[in-house]
Amino acid sequence: MASPRVQRLLRDLTPEVLGAMVRRYRAFSAAEDAVQEALIAAATQWERDGIPDNPRGWLVHVASRRVADEVRADIARRRREALVVSLVPPEDQLALAADDEVGDFDGRDDTLELLFTCCHPALSTSSSVALTLRALGGLTTGEIARAFLVPEATMAQRVSRAKQTLKDTPAPFATPSLAERNARLGAVMHVLYLVFSEGYTASSGDDLVRTDLSAEAIRLARMLHRLVPDHAEVEGLLALMLLTDARRLSRTGPAGELVPLDLQDRTRWDRAAIEEGVALVSRALPRGAVGPYQLQAAIAALHDEAAHVDETDWPQILSLYDVLLRMTDNPMAALSRAIALAMVQGPDAGLAQIDRLAVDPRLRNHHRLDAAQGHLHERAGRFAEARSAYLRAAERTTSTAEREYLLTQAAKLA
Repeated sequence: MASPRVQRLLRDLTPEVLGAMVRRYRAFSAAEDAVQEALIAAATQWERDGIPDNPRGWLVHVASRRVADEVRADIARRRREALVVSLVPPEDQLALAADDEVGDFDGRDDTLELLFTCCHPALSTSSSVALTLRALGGLTTGEIARAFLVPEATMAQRVSRAKQTLKDTPAPFATPSLAERNARLGAVMHVLYLVFSEGYTASSGDDLVRTDLSAEAIRLARMLHRLVPDHAEVEGLLALMLLTDARRLSRTGPAGELVPLDLQDRTRWDRAAIEEGVALVSRALPRGAVGPYQLQAAIAALHDEAAHVDETDWPQILSLYDVLLRMTDNPMAALSRAIALAMVQGPDAGLAQIDRLAVDPRLRNHHRLDAAQGHLHERAGRFAEARSAYLRAAERTTSTAEREYLLTQAAKLA
């Protein structure tokens, strides 16, 4: 078992190494398999021998040898079968055979380029998002399925079809033109948003947050903002990430337990991140057409700028959710809007809205709908109903931290 330091370094390097491998070999599945084997080797060898001076180059070298071995084996098999055409052109075979000359392909960070590549027009937006969450975010198929609110089997088929589509598409890894890049920008932003969301609130496991994912999403969002500095929605996305991540340190207690927003110690919020996020969204909003990321950033800013929970401008937040839901069919935004409605008009108004949302198959069995019901029943003084809702939510969540929080809330009402 690798140490936390080695595990963290491998997580950080995986997107860059995969990007370099895809750029070099132009084969997504082969590159992904090779990188996974290199990571397994590194987890063992680095723990035993120490981290190499150039860990990125080490991973690229080992992954490249894996690709070279696969190519040689395939060539030998084809020769044995008396086929004339080999797997790769002769010049590529020579390049693959030169194992000792394989470096880290100039040290360039190809992560953002790989992100645009995976958002290829031959793929549907949902397939692009799923594929890049797997490749760049390191998410499992189950985690991606929960992010999309679909069954795991459905997501597994989606990822598999996306890989096959890229394999069958002529020149899928060619650097996109300016027009192609602009056409893929929406999918790229969606990927980054979902990677960040999974990092900020992990859908499964013992830890509430996965800082490696949220930090990587913010890093790539900054790169994207530098690439298109005048794009208001990109600016809004970066602002949303910063304003949300600013609360991260106060979201868990000493034992890693979840601390809800209204009970957080706001003195621990990252004021520098809040100031940067507010500046970004303030610059983005007046530019013209307002998009969903800008609106969500504006909502996050209203939460962050309130020195105390009682100072939160809930009427303004409710109005922003109304605008947001006219733009996008986002079930989680609709659930958040129900909470905002309860804060403005009382818990029964929010519960009535949640009852209407419960018919949506994307939310019907989701633990957050039950948790919201529990919260509002508790605010209304209906403790038995609140306890039942919390227990239902605890049964449905796959996050250990959320389950323990929900069980604690239920126990308080017993």
